[in-house]
Parts: sequence; C-alpha cells; structure tokens
Amino acid sequence: MRRGRAESVGEVLRKYLRQEGLETPLNQFRLIDKWNELLGPGIAAYTGEIYIKNQTLYVQIKSPALKNNLMMERERLAKRLNEAVGAQVISNIIFR
Repeated sequence: MRRGRAESVGEVLRKYLRQEGLETPLNQFRLIDKWNELLGPGIAAYTGEIYIKNQTLYVQIKSPALKNNLMMERERLAKRLNEAVGAQVISNIIFR
C-alpha cells in the first residue's frame, strides 16, 4: 500500500470550508468577534451594532467624539482586524 501526500487536519478543514462556501462567513464572524478584543472594553462599551456587507465593516458608535477619533484610524484598524483573522475580510470601515 502506497501512501499519498499527508495533509494536516487544519489544511483539510480549510479546503472543506472553502469548498462548501463557509470560509467567508466564518472569517466575517471571527473578525467581528475580534473587535472588542482588539479595541478593548472602553471602546466596546460605546459600540453598538456591527456587521459586514460587501467587504465593508459597519460599526455603530454611540459617542460622536470617539466616532471622530476612530474615523481617522479606520485604515489602520482594518489592517489590524484583517491580520487578527489571518485573511483579507474587509477593505473599509464605516462608522455610524
């Protein structure tokens, strides 16, 4: 009996998720979940609804001053969130 190329469980799982169309929704969920972790409890307290549509992260911010500060950092935040997930999930952030 001849063995083929051995693959790690992680690689097999990634291929399955991609094949079934579940990779993108899973990465979107993971990115939203990372918001509070990366920005901390102070900002999380002022954060409302968060969702992703067409590679844009929409975040409701309850403080106008905080919203203004985050708008200036949106590119850096998008990069950090994508890096935390390990995939290019979002390309823009819109604060509401």
